[in-house]
Amino acid sequence: MTLFVVSIILSAAMLHAVWNAIVKTAADRTTMLGLVALGHVIPGAAMVVLLPLPAPESMPYVLASTLIHFGYFYMLGRAYAHGDLSVVYPIARGIVPALVALWAMIFAGEVLPLQAWGGIALIALGIQLSSWQALRSGVESGVGRAALGYAVGTGFCISAYSLTDGLGVRLSGNTLSYWAWGAFLHLFVAGFIGLRKRNTLAALRPRTWIIGIGGGLVSMTAYGLVLYAKNFAPLGAVSALRETSVIFAALIGFVFLRV
Repeated sequence: MTLFVVSIILSAAMLHAVWNAIVKTAADRTTMLGLVALGHVIPGAAMVVLLPLPAPESMPYVLASTLIHFGYFYMLGRAYAHGDLSVVYPIARGIVPALVALWAMIFAGEVLPLQAWGGIALIALGIQLSSWQALRSGVESGVGRAALGYAVGTGFCISAYSLTDGLGVRLSGNTLSYWAWGAFLHLFVAGFIGLRKRNTLAALRPRTWIIGIGGGLVSMTAYGLVLYAKNFAPLGAVSALRETSVIFAALIGFVFLRV
């Protein structure tokens, strides 16, 4: 993995932390997740019109990724409803690197060297240690089974779409086109949440719309950077570096949010 690819993945991790901080500070996190999804749809719609279709063999992966993202948003929203983000988030993200590396070995034949597995283990451990105080407080106060279950489910969804997109983008022949369709099909997530929250959306201030859609643009950019990196690096290694978003999120919380 070159320094250039590493820098791309770390940039994506930082952007991922930014949009998660936006969701974290929202009064209604489900509504904000819907606006974030809408922030994918708007530029994605323009791009699918202007760009050629990705290779036909990659389209099943786009559709599968869309379905998994739907499950991801659902699990994430339910996890936030049952437990504090500072407890749920590290559990969800901490299991992802090892899962993606395992799925990639089984389904893509990517066998990582021992030192890479060691690095993945250190990153996963670092994610938990960075939130150890919050996790310990959550355990002491009684983390509900529902919160734990949804957090683990969120992690499985992340690992599943990470693998799916990694395989799909390599077959697409055009990373931009694959990125565009993946973003545009967030339409189903945005539409579902929009229907569920239509009364809430009607009462939102313009500032909230701008923040939410802006968060979606940040999320989409992070998504595109990771897709690009998956063309050049093992999926497990990409996922492990991407999960350093938890470290960036902790820094954002400490410096800007004072939490």
